[in-house]
Amino acid sequence: MVLTDCSILLVDDEKQISEINERLLSEDGFKNILRASTGKEADEIIGKNQVDLVVLDIMMPDISGLMLYEQWKKRGLNIPVIFLSARDEETSRLKGLGLGADDYVTKPYTPEELLLRIKAILRRTYHLTENKVVDLGAVRVDLSSGIVIRPDGETELTAKEFQLFSKLYDNRGKIVSLNVLMDTLWPDGSYGLENSLIVHVRRLREKIEENPSTPEYLQTVRGLGYRLNIRGRK
Repeated sequence: MVLTDCSILLVDDEKQISEINERLLSEDGFKNILRASTGKEADEIIGKNQVDLVVLDIMMPDISGLMLYEQWKKRGLNIPVIFLSARDEETSRLKGLGLGADDYVTKPYTPEELLLRIKAILRRTYHLTENKVVDLGAVRVDLSSGIVIRPDGETELTAKEFQLFSKLYDNRGKIVSLNVLMDTLWPDGSYGLENSLIVHVRRLREKIEENPSTPEYLQTVRGLGYRLNIRGRK
């Protein structure tokens, strides 16, 4: 099993926070994401589903996350847990970790920080690796081999195309400036290589896009740079 196959349960009574966390996990490739807004609902999900990690808010409307986790431990459930709390109280932190929780995040936090902690705990607990295959609709890019898998066959990325795609993938969903991309491809000096970058982008599109003339994934942001949108069209 790879990292993104793991099942994540998000337990938080604040709907907006759960939605943001779910979207971030989904965009990073996680396929099995469950949500609960109360302790009772979370307990029911745990009883019916295979859950590999729980992100558990301490301040729940019906039962505290600490108390719920204590109940799970008494029942012999050893599921990795990251506690979320709006309170930056040392006693809560120590109690949560004392119960055996794997981590503790205080609100407000960045979703990216939570994602990194989730992945670190999954790797450590289950000795997993990340999925190196990026799905772009009918096209897949294997980052471990630099091969593009298309319905009509396979093709390899050149070294520059691989560097370009990797940089965009590391910053997926965000604009990467022309200067940053040129410095990535030509670290010894990129002055005057704007046209060369455009050529590499065009060739990369020909390999990863179904219709390179109207790109769905590798998008141009005029005057700023490029963005890899792995979700495709909105």
